[in-house]
Amino acid sequence: MKEKDMWKICGQELEPGEKRQLMLKPDGMDYELPATLICGKEPGKTLVVTAQIHAGEYNGTPAVIQAAREIAPGKLKGNLLLMHCVNTSGFWRQHWRTLPEDGFNLNSDYPGRPGGTVGERLADWFVKEIFPETDFLLDLHGGSVNEPLTPCLFFPEAEKVREASLAAAKALDVPYLIASGADRGEYSYAAVHHDVPGLLLERGYGGFCRDEWVAGHKRNIYLLLRHLGMYESSEPEADHEPRVYEHVVYLESERAGLWYPAVRENDRVAKGQLLGRLEDMFGNVVQEFYAEGDGVVLYYTGGLAVRKGDSLVAYGLDD
Repeated sequence: MKEKDMWKICGQELEPGEKRQLMLKPDGMDYELPATLICGKEPGKTLVVTAQIHAGEYNGTPAVIQAAREIAPGKLKGNLLLMHCVNTSGFWRQHWRTLPEDGFNLNSDYPGRPGGTVGERLADWFVKEIFPETDFLLDLHGGSVNEPLTPCLFFPEAEKVREASLAAAKALDVPYLIASGADRGEYSYAAVHHDVPGLLLERGYGGFCRDEWVAGHKRNIYLLLRHLGMYESSEPEADHEPRVYEHVVYLESERAGLWYPAVRENDRVAKGQLLGRLEDMFGNVVQEFYAEGDGVVLYYTGGLAVRKGDSLVAYGLDD
């Protein structure tokens, strides 16, 4: 068996077979990020798992905490960096999405910059310290406080990493796999600009933290570890064939108004079907929205108030 080297990352050095839990302080900032570093006994890939870059999407955090406690370093091949909660300031302030210090969105505002705001410096730290040391990145999300969704995931369309990312996606227990051309989020920036394959998993919504959603995220951590040849567990293989959506309609509001959805998450829709309507404050219908084709509702906005440019419905189109 090939001897494994020490693992050096984020200013830490770990011996093979070592597990370390600590508060990382990115870029010397006054900002603490709870993490578990596990250096396996044998050589293998380096997997980074992040939770709660959107602070109100809770279910990833307990899933990561539980996996971090359970995984035995002696059975791990490679290295595993588990970040329990990235947007810690937003978490403690109950801020639903962005960093409260500057409104920076870690899923759309990359790459950041050195010496910038809190969010800019945090993103820049990921770009310089994390991505170059990563073989695969898993980012755990959920629907926001007003965004019911059905479990799904996004994989990058970037040519160099699409195949590896999609193969990993098909090994997980997620019914809908969505091709994404995004390039300014954590996982997508790493994929497009650093050739790091990765996935963004969505499960749960509404600011709730439910056992079944936590269990789903944790199960997929273990399934991914098995797929990457890093760790064996008792998790059974996924027993369904996922649906891959190459084309998704992301419907946005063209004006401010009161939004009344006519569909729910995981609904089948037919071409021409009403998806919802927008009214003014006097109950006048100002716009109606209809499906462009047959497909499945992946998520929608459940709140009443929408602004121009706000998301209304996302649905995958059947081929």
